[in-house]
Amino acid sequence: MRRARVTLPDGRVRETLFASATEPADSWRWLPPVEGTVVGALLNYRGELDALSDTLSAPPYQAPPKAPILYLKPANTRIGHGHEVALPADVDGVWAGACLGVAISCTATRVPAQHAADFIAGYTIVNDLTVPHASYYRPAIRHKCRDGFCPMGPWMVDRDDVPNADALDITVRINGEVKQRANTSTLVRPIAQLLADVTAFMTLESGDVLLVGMPENPPLARAGDRIDIDIAHIGTLTTALIRHAQEASR
Repeated sequence: MRRARVTLPDGRVRETLFASATEPADSWRWLPPVEGTVVGALLNYRGELDALSDTLSAPPYQAPPKAPILYLKPANTRIGHGHEVALPADVDGVWAGACLGVAISCTATRVPAQHAADFIAGYTIVNDLTVPHASYYRPAIRHKCRDGFCPMGPWMVDRDDVPNADALDITVRINGEVKQRANTSTLVRPIAQLLADVTAFMTLESGDVLLVGMPENPPLARAGDRIDIDIAHIGTLTTALIRHAQEASR
């Protein structure tokens, strides 16, 4: 089952179920399917970690990370499917970060990997928009936390309706052209292990979303581009980039 949140023309918010990938009426406005904290994991795709092996072994890092490197996407970043994101004047382009989002079903503390499924409500798609940068251990707040930089949706698909979340094809299209293909089978920490490692020191609550990582070589998108992220068995998340109104009027 697909679980979505939409705003009706009269302003009311409705939680809606979809048995198939049917979009709602054009007059509805998509909201993020879940409302909790969004926690992201860096360097959790094998290709990205391998490509940076020399860099991570040099100062100031000295060695590849032994624990998950985490970051947050605060409330100002979260928007729904089909929304526009206005790029500010100091941002020329952004990485389109195709992420599988794991929605948490109940309070998760020190979850054993073998029981991780009991704490997963379902899965959604997240576009972790990021201003390109080269630092991995410093908090990338300015690069990841701009307004609208966390499109989510269109819905959350129930856990049992996704056959194997550790083997999902991911496709990113910009203006209809395929720019990236990836698969969650190349995660450094599969979903159950990632959830176990994160909750070993940090409690996640019902409605929180854990991003499993951004695949290596994310494509760059600019104002005027349309980004479509497709994840098998979940759907397609669409985001349009525009130039901030003040900048566009100059």
